[in-house]
Amino acid sequence: MASATTTMNLAAAAPAEPAMDRRRVFAFLAMVFGMFMAILDIQVVSASLGEIQAGLAAGPDEIAWVQTSYLVAEVIMIPLSGFLGRLLSTRVLFTVAAAGFTAASALCATATNMDQMIVYRAIQGFIGGGMIPSVFAAAYTIFPPSKRSVVTPMIGLVATLAPTVGPTIGGYLSHAFSWHALFLVNIVPGIMVTVAAWTLIDFDKGDSSLFKRFDWVGLAGMAAFLGSLEYVLEEGPQYDWLQDDTVFTFAVIMAIGGVVFFWRSFRAAVPVVDFSAFRDINFTFGSIFSFVMGIGLYGLTYLYPLYLGRVRGYDSLMIGEAVFISGAAMFVTAPISGMLSRRVDPRLMLLVGFLGFAAGTWITTGITPDWDYNELVIPQLFRGVSLMLCMVTISNLALGTLPPDKIKNASGLFNLTRNLGGAVGLALINTVLIHRTDMHYERLSESVSWSNPEALRQLGQMAANLKAHGIDGATGAIAQMAGRVHVQAMVLSFLDVFYLLTVLFALLAVFAVMMRRPPASAGGGGGH
Repeated sequence: MASATTTMNLAAAAPAEPAMDRRRVFAFLAMVFGMFMAILDIQVVSASLGEIQAGLAAGPDEIAWVQTSYLVAEVIMIPLSGFLGRLLSTRVLFTVAAAGFTAASALCATATNMDQMIVYRAIQGFIGGGMIPSVFAAAYTIFPPSKRSVVTPMIGLVATLAPTVGPTIGGYLSHAFSWHALFLVNIVPGIMVTVAAWTLIDFDKGDSSLFKRFDWVGLAGMAAFLGSLEYVLEEGPQYDWLQDDTVFTFAVIMAIGGVVFFWRSFRAAVPVVDFSAFRDINFTFGSIFSFVMGIGLYGLTYLYPLYLGRVRGYDSLMIGEAVFISGAAMFVTAPISGMLSRRVDPRLMLLVGFLGFAAGTWITTGITPDWDYNELVIPQLFRGVSLMLCMVTISNLALGTLPPDKIKNASGLFNLTRNLGGAVGLALINTVLIHRTDMHYERLSESVSWSNPEALRQLGQMAANLKAHGIDGATGAIAQMAGRVHVQAMVLSFLDVFYLLTVLFALLAVFAVMMRRPPASAGGGGGH
C-alpha cells in the first residue's frame, strides 16, 4: 500500500508535458510534405528517362544527368542547411527552399534541350535540399519525447517511401500525360507548402551575426569535395574510373576540396559544417547505419526498375506498378514500427530489420530471365518492412539524445550519410554490373560454340523460324543467340549484386547485436 502511495506521489510530482501547439503541428506537417516532394524528385524521373530522352533529343550518355545534376546539387545543400537554418531561421530557410523548388520545377517542365534541363534540375536539387534536414531538426526540437514514437515513423516513412514510390508515380504521370507532368505536379503543392511555411513556422529565430563570420573558403571546399565526389561516383563506373580524363580531373578536385573542407571545418570559428555531433557515439553509429541503409534504399530502387526494363522489357508504367509493393509495405509497417520503438530493444529491431533485408536479397539471388511481378513480390515486401523497422530505430539512435543546439547541423550530416550511401552504393552496383556482365558474357560465349550440339539445335530452330518470315536465317539466328547470351549474362550480374547486398546486411545484423543498449532516454532526449 505504501509503495502504491509513493508511486502516486511521484507521478503527481512529475512535471506534465505541455500540450502541443496545433499551429506547430500543422507547420510540421507542411514541412513533411515539402520534404516528401524534394526526396520524391530524386527518383520520380527514373522510370521515365526514355520519354525525357526522346523529348529533349538527348543522347544515351547525357540522359543520366537528369538525375545526376539533381543529386550533385542536393548533396551540397544538405550539410549547408544546418548553418543556413541558424543564420536565417527555419521559417525563412524552409520558405525560400519550398518557393525555389517550386519555381525550378516549373522551369524543368519548360526545358527544350538537355543543357537547360541539367541547369534547372541542379537548381531544383540545390534549393530543395534545404527542406530535408529542416524536418528532422524540427521533429527533435519541438516534439516532446513521448511523441517521438509517432513523429519518427512519419519522417522515416517519408524518407524511405518517397524514393521507393518515385518510379511508380513518375511512370504513371509520364504514361498518362507526358514527361512534363513529372515537374508540373509540384507547382500547386509547392505553393501551398511555401505559404504554410511562412505563415505557421515559428520554431526559432535567425542569428544574422553568423554571416559576418561565414567561412566562404570552407563552403568552396565543401562544394568542390561533395560535388566532385558525386560526379566521380555517378560517372566512374561507365567510364572506367580514373582511366577517363574527366573523371580523373574531378577526382583531383575532390581530393583538394576535401582537404580544404575538413581543415576549415576544424579550424574556422564558425564552420560551414560542425562535426562535433560525432562525439556522440549514438550519432556516430546511427550515421554509419544510415550510410549503409542508403545503399539498400537507393540501390534496390535502382536495381528493380533496371532489371524490369532491360531484361523484361517493361515500359515506365509497368515498372512503376511492379515496384509499388515496397511502398505499400512501408506504409503499413510505419505505425507498427513506431509502436514497437517504445516497447522493444532497438538492437532487436535493427537485428530483425537487417536480417529481413538480407532475406529479401537472398531470395532474389535465384533470379532468372523469366522472373516477373509475382516473383518479386516477396523480396519487395521484405525490403519495405525491413526499411521501416531500421529507419525509425536509426533516426532515434542518431538524433534522439543530442542537445537542441546540435540538432540542425546533425540532421544535415545524418541525411548526408544516407545520400552518400546511396551514391556510393549505386557506383559499386554499376561497377559490378558492368564488369560482371562482361565476364559472364565471355564465359557463356565459350560454351555456345559450333561444337555444342544444343547450341547448334537452337540456332537451327531460330534460323528456320526467321527464314519462314523471309529473313536471312543464319545471320538472324546468330544475332538472336548473341542477344540471349547477353541477357543471361546481365541476369547473372544482377545475381552477383544481390549476393553482395545479402552479405552486407547480414554483417550489419551482427553489428546490431554487438552494440550496447542505448539508455532509456534515447529516442527522446534532445529537444528539451
